[in-house]
Amino acid sequence: MHDWRKFVWAVVCGFAGIIVLLSVFILLMNPYGNLPRILLSEHVISDINQRFQYPALIRSKRYDSIVIGASDSRLLHPRALERVFGGRFANLAMNAGLAYEQYRLSALFIREVKDRRTLVVGLDRVWCDEHADEERITFRGFPEWMYDDDWRNDLRYMLNAKTVEISGRRFGQALGFREARFLDGYEVFTPPESAYDPVKVRAKLWGKGGPNSVEPVVPAYAASAEERARWQYPALAWLDEIATRFAGRVVFVYVPAHIAAQPTPGSATAARREECKARIGAIARRHAAPFIDFYIHSEITANDANWWDRLHFRLPIAERIVDDIERALATGKDDPMGDWRYLEGPRTGAVSSTAE
Repeated sequence: MHDWRKFVWAVVCGFAGIIVLLSVFILLMNPYGNLPRILLSEHVISDINQRFQYPALIRSKRYDSIVIGASDSRLLHPRALERVFGGRFANLAMNAGLAYEQYRLSALFIREVKDRRTLVVGLDRVWCDEHADEERITFRGFPEWMYDDDWRNDLRYMLNAKTVEISGRRFGQALGFREARFLDGYEVFTPPESAYDPVKVRAKLWGKGGPNSVEPVVPAYAASAEERARWQYPALAWLDEIATRFAGRVVFVYVPAHIAAQPTPGSATAARREECKARIGAIARRHAAPFIDFYIHSEITANDANWWDRLHFRLPIAERIVDDIERALATGKDDPMGDWRYLEGPRTGAVSSTAE
């Protein structure tokens, strides 16, 4: 009996010791950058779930300008945007980022960064989702506890296998065994350009049937004013709030998608999307915010060679989009070649191409 008690106490004490050691290890490594800095002074991203990593980039105060969006905005390079807008950019677009998640990230930036300069909102279908207020997060989870002002309530969520794993990666980075990931949020997540295979890409874009033309619906669907009034876009209230609170330059950019991913022209779905864009335009107009629309049929969206799949364009197109944003803001007009529509905002002289 005595030996049994000793064994139980040894197991309990050993388990408690392991918990204490892991807790100290997590506290020292601070894998999400949300705890007080004890050993490591600067946060380094050590995990691919941006929802858990971006708050620390915001709280670092290194950036006065950000991009928010989903993965279709992730290739907008911070240095290229700095050339257009000035300031210091971080790209905080998230894989499969939903409107609510982007809203919470923006709200944290507004609360934490006092000298805000530019917010580029990479718009896509999630902002026009009629269920955006119900389907707020993905299976990846969203750490609401990390987006408030009290780090102490984070502690209850920190002791788990995933956090220990990320702490181990952070330790490896501190020792120089692992490379730091996307310090300003930017990462080329698409395959190398040398691996581009037009045959495989064409299959992703069009399916087994191969390329086909996108024929418009004739006659086009015409919704009545009463029907349009019933259409709901709940995420636009968050967009309006962001533009109201930002107190800096806000630019709305509806990012492109391949024409195979866009609603068929003239369809009811296309009509709902255009109504959503019109309401975004009204928000832009209230806040004198430029609204540049690349989500149209154009050479960018119709050329299969510009894409990896229906939502993700290639690196040269990412560079082209930033150049197009600069030209759109300079002219305040639609592109004569058809790359973009300039829907709202200042018509001329919207931004200088050099840093102030």
